[in-house]
Amino acid sequence: MTTEPLPLDGITVVAVEQAVSAPFATRQLADLGARVIKVERPDGGDFARDYDTAAHGLASHFVWANRGKESIALDLKDPRGREVLHGLLAGADVFVQNLAQGAAARLGLDSTALCARYPRLVAVDVSGYGAEGPYAHKRAYDMLVQCEAGLVSVTGTPEQPVKAGIPAADIAAAMYAFSGVLAALLRRGVTGRGGRVEVSMLDALAEWMGHPLHHTMHGGEQPERTGLAHAVIAPYDAYATADGDRVLLSVQNDREWRRLAQQVLERPELAEDPEYATNTARTGNREKTDAVVAEALGRLDADEAIGRLEAAGIACARLNSVAQLAGHPQLAARDRWREVGSPAGPLRALLPPIGLPGGAAPHMGAVPALGEHTDDLLHALGMAGARISELRRDGVIA
Repeated sequence: MTTEPLPLDGITVVAVEQAVSAPFATRQLADLGARVIKVERPDGGDFARDYDTAAHGLASHFVWANRGKESIALDLKDPRGREVLHGLLAGADVFVQNLAQGAAARLGLDSTALCARYPRLVAVDVSGYGAEGPYAHKRAYDMLVQCEAGLVSVTGTPEQPVKAGIPAADIAAAMYAFSGVLAALLRRGVTGRGGRVEVSMLDALAEWMGHPLHHTMHGGEQPERTGLAHAVIAPYDAYATADGDRVLLSVQNDREWRRLAQQVLERPELAEDPEYATNTARTGNREKTDAVVAEALGRLDADEAIGRLEAAGIACARLNSVAQLAGHPQLAARDRWREVGSPAGPLRALLPPIGLPGGAAPHMGAVPALGEHTDDLLHALGMAGARISELRRDGVIA
């Protein structure tokens, strides 16, 4: 039986990366078949390794963003460590780094220098705020960038702004870095030359703020924070059911409201009542509208509420916990779970969301231990055992 090749088979990526943004980008490349060599500090490695111990003793962030990679523990402040890195770069197609602003340049690893030395190399800089401007050297963590980008200002309730519960700025930058690499590799296929790819967390998240940003710039006011409700549609919220769950429903037009009133609320008179018959009326009477819906769903358990809503053609969802997501029947039915290896043993992981041409299976390799592949990589560069022992003795490798 032949195995369909992965799109990035034969591509080698070297990454000096930490935390989430660059590691999540390079994990996407690994999923598509690229060989990703992760360069880590000998004294602890990627600091995301120590965020928590939730994944059988390993950090959940690290497990999520670093499967399928090879780890080499290398001190880049030592010239001998940089010599090893350049040995790796000589055979690489892509270099990715998200060091603090200016750190890569101090190490001679800025994209301009690298692209001059290795013309076919795609060199990716992932930063918080970009290489220029008054914020260029400002520390950038996900929550801080969420604040700077205005995401926090439109997330939460009228009383309390909140950050997103996932690292939205990191993920946004990661996915633009990922797509930037793919575009640069396609360009290299035509021109024969690599080049620089630059992504900042602020730029990426500002793009994702498209709706509230354009609403504010062109409409004069930013959207209000409405919790789970919708600012201009009613009913559109989560409602408690008799068994303690919450069900979210969305009525998109007045025809749906009539079906909701007749088939779910069992209040057919509300279908034509001028206080409820139009979306304008319902949003103007939001408290009364929500009270009517809440009273009806509060008499039903979640399964019965979902059943009635679906039978009436009303969009709805359960307000699931993360644990419920892990056991979601749709993910199970579509066989979305696999096991990947790790220093702590097998761990559950979701298949990548991209379905590949020809049904090719994504690469879902193990999560590496710190420096797990150091010796193998050095041997592949032609380094003798005595030299490796010297570097280990001096702390250049681990």
